[in-house]
Amino acid sequence: MRPPRPGDIAGMIVWLGDYSVSKNLSRVPHPYNEEDAENFVAGIGPRREGRHVFSILRKEDGVFVGGIGLHEDGAGFEFGYWLGKPFWGQGFATEAAHRLMRFAFEDLGLAEVHAGWFHDNPASGHVLAKLGARHNGSSMRESRARGAKVLCHEMLLTRADFLRKRPPSEGVSRSDRQKLMA
Repeated sequence: MRPPRPGDIAGMIVWLGDYSVSKNLSRVPHPYNEEDAENFVAGIGPRREGRHVFSILRKEDGVFVGGIGLHEDGAGFEFGYWLGKPFWGQGFATEAAHRLMRFAFEDLGLAEVHAGWFHDNPASGHVLAKLGARHNGSSMRESRARGAKVLCHEMLLTRADFLRKRPPSEGVSRSDRQKLMA
């Protein structure tokens, strides 16, 4: 993981241009084009206040496979993630989410974060459950790609629940996280 770069734009266009990916996200339009990707990369900045966004890369060769982020939304901090369809079911989302939650709870000192998954994307719910997140209600949430509101299962992950699943500093050292988040 690292902050997004202009070199990620081509991958963003391909992966987010796939409706089977974009329909699972609330803020991503479909079709997703070069201007969307360029505006996203230009607008995030490496450390915009209250927002931490990263590209997910395949370890073996550094190929861009998706994105993950944490942002302040008025109700606390929300996190979300997405992967290009060829990378589904390979553990990328789970690994990236663990790294981001370690950063959120150990480095930022957050007490809890929230996330949601659309009813027809249960794989995302499984990723959240592996982290220790619990169901916290349901709502109708906008999906820009679908142009409609969709049933969304709201999840809450507390620091305590996350640490019960993963002891402190397991997997990624603080110095590695600081390099990652720089």
